[in-house]
Amino acid sequence: MAAERLAHAGVRTMLIDEKMAWEKPCGGGVTFKAYSQYPFLAKGLSHSVSTTWLHADSTPSARLTLEQPLLIFSRRDLNQLLLDRAAAAGAELITTRVTAVESAGNSWSLSTRSGPLQADHLIIATGARNPLRAFGTPWTPDDTMVALGYFIPANRSHIDIRFFADLEGYIWLFPRRGHLSAGICGKGVTAAALRQRLERYLAQLGISYAGAQFYAHMLHSLAVGSWPNNRLAGPGWLAVGDAAGLVDPVTGEGIYYAMRSGELAGQLLAERRQEAYAAQVESEFGADLAYASTLAQRVYMGRFCGGSNTTRMLQFLRRSPRIQAVMQELFAGTIGYRELRTRIRGNFKSTMAEIAINSFLRRIVTS
Repeated sequence: MAAERLAHAGVRTMLIDEKMAWEKPCGGGVTFKAYSQYPFLAKGLSHSVSTTWLHADSTPSARLTLEQPLLIFSRRDLNQLLLDRAAAAGAELITTRVTAVESAGNSWSLSTRSGPLQADHLIIATGARNPLRAFGTPWTPDDTMVALGYFIPANRSHIDIRFFADLEGYIWLFPRRGHLSAGICGKGVTAAALRQRLERYLAQLGISYAGAQFYAHMLHSLAVGSWPNNRLAGPGWLAVGDAAGLVDPVTGEGIYYAMRSGELAGQLLAERRQEAYAAQVESEFGADLAYASTLAQRVYMGRFCGGSNTTRMLQFLRRSPRIQAVMQELFAGTIGYRELRTRIRGNFKSTMAEIAINSFLRRIVTS
């Protein structure tokens, strides 16, 4: 996205990447917020899915029919789409690994496996495993989560999301075109423990992962105290996407934030207003992501009325139109976390009344 914007503006742009398009352990879900802002995402490479089943401990599953479907991409296909757009705009794509970056006065000297390169400005888009530790988000184990999963040749018509009372994370089953992305993400848990939990769940559903390609990756999930010192930019450089820590601490979703931060970086750099980048990210979504970090652990592992939050969420979802409306907006990506909390708190009494009435009527009908 950054390279496309710069090249469109007539700036000579090199996009340097060792892998270019590649698959990764990610559901690949693109929200309504993303594809309404970037309509080219809705042109043929994705699988549109409206039916979502949510599962949690000690309660029946809840079905949510999305008014705004999720578009689910293979990450290889999505990466290739964005690379093709950058190349079409005039960016030079260079397949090599950057091994070091050094300041050279008012420019940068890049060491790569294919030889040296020079650049006036840098946009760092290296993901969470950023080897250029002087640039982008400095992370510690407390600022990361693990994501892993299988690329399974199977068909499925709906999304499954499974919550656990003892896990700050979840399992996802996302149907893509021609295969199924089955994965798990979690914070504060080893990759081996997460993999065992995912494999047990797949076995319970009768989904075979024998011979399926396995992927594992690290994601940013910044702790509350890490957001104020998050490095989004410095003299001559900007960081975008996962390299800038721009991942939702509650859902682990990062595709929209990567695309939008890349677009902003390219646009502002082309306009020679790169000093405005950090403030623009903060005002658009950075502050909301930082606020989400204060909620993440309580959302997954907190308790309410004697049960886990995730169990209660499904119970409320089945009985309350107000909660269903909020969940629609959450899946669409059109509600921020401060507004989400305000809506839930403001509607609490009405929501509890809805639940009580619906439960009472359900008992009468059953009798």
